[in-house]
Amino acid sequence: MQISFKIFRLFIIIVGITVIQSCRNQDETKDEPEEVISEEVIQIPEPIIDYGRIMIDSFEILEGRIKRDQPLSILLGQFGVGHGDINEIVLKSKDIFNLRKIRSGRPYLAFFSSDSTHILDYFVYEHTPLEYLAFQFRDSVQVWEGQKQVDTIRSFFSASIESSLWNSMIDNDVNPMLAIELSEIYAWSIDFFGLQERDSLRVIYDEYFVDSISIGIGSIHGAYFNHMRTDFWAIPFAQDSIMDFYEEDGKSLRKAFLKAPLRFSRISSRFSNSRMHPILKIRRPHHGVDYAAPIGTPVNAIGDGVVIKKEYSGGAGYMLKIKHNSVYSTAYLHLSKYGEGIKNGGYVKQGQVIGYVGSTGLSTGPHLDYRFYKNGAAIDPLKVKAPPVAPVREENMERFNEVKKRVMGEVRRGE
Repeated sequence: MQISFKIFRLFIIIVGITVIQSCRNQDETKDEPEEVISEEVIQIPEPIIDYGRIMIDSFEILEGRIKRDQPLSILLGQFGVGHGDINEIVLKSKDIFNLRKIRSGRPYLAFFSSDSTHILDYFVYEHTPLEYLAFQFRDSVQVWEGQKQVDTIRSFFSASIESSLWNSMIDNDVNPMLAIELSEIYAWSIDFFGLQERDSLRVIYDEYFVDSISIGIGSIHGAYFNHMRTDFWAIPFAQDSIMDFYEEDGKSLRKAFLKAPLRFSRISSRFSNSRMHPILKIRRPHHGVDYAAPIGTPVNAIGDGVVIKKEYSGGAGYMLKIKHNSVYSTAYLHLSKYGEGIKNGGYVKQGQVIGYVGSTGLSTGPHLDYRFYKNGAAIDPLKVKAPPVAPVREENMERFNEVKKRVMGEVRRGE
């Protein structure tokens, strides 16, 4: 009996020691990280698809440009395309694209199979940086056209003017079409032929890119111009669902008349009551402003009106006179020809092309002699202050002020 009791005590002691040791082992391994069995994940790259359906990373690609007087049939023939497939291309292209419009100098891409056969599977002609025409030769002949992806980038530009707005864009590697957009926005307020050194601008705008190449300017989100120490803001604001640009006080940037009848040129002679005539060599009044520009430069009507004189008028050459209202009229002299549809008694719209710069009549070179009349008397066109039109209405001013505050802040910060 005593032996059995001793054996039982020994059993209890052994079990206790085992439990204590087990707990110690658990405490020692508690902070050790568990072993993670990892599996390597192999990433299969997505195929690169371009031009609608072509997996371009699966081919050998030859890039080139259409040569002068190089028919598409000859070029494709050089790549091994047979007469039957070429004829089928011509037929299938009829309702898609006029193959006669393929232009020399435009780029193309030829996609060849990467195996030993080296067969032409696809051919893409880029008609513009945006538009393309594609041909498929694998399995069956197919033709389609499309547009490449356009990326819209919000951009900011600021500069001090040294010579001209256009040159400021070129010097800063900015798409010069931005100069066109700004000149149209400020056409009623700033004479871009009279910009001065230390004039400056700041503008936020959208720019369109295809393959990292700029193809155009989109919306202007706000602009500031300091011209002759005067601030000119352009605040975009929608009123009656029509987006327009307004000054800081809510007045419209559009005025009754444009500041100049053509976009980019230089003033070669100003308004004067006594100017030495370059041909007649006598002093006589010159009641206009001469804009030197190449022959063929478009001339725009500075405001809505009716053509009251269209004729060849001696020293004035081919000229045009427009009556805008009961007070104001304008004249355009030395034209090379008239705009389409311009006729006596005809109505013209502001900005419409009414003629083209020439050198007809008594002229030493191509230029436009632009004249402005108030109540029949000639006045200096550069000093005309046209009244604004359609300001922000009172009921919209609170909303306009909110937009103005945001836009002016973004333009100042360059966001």
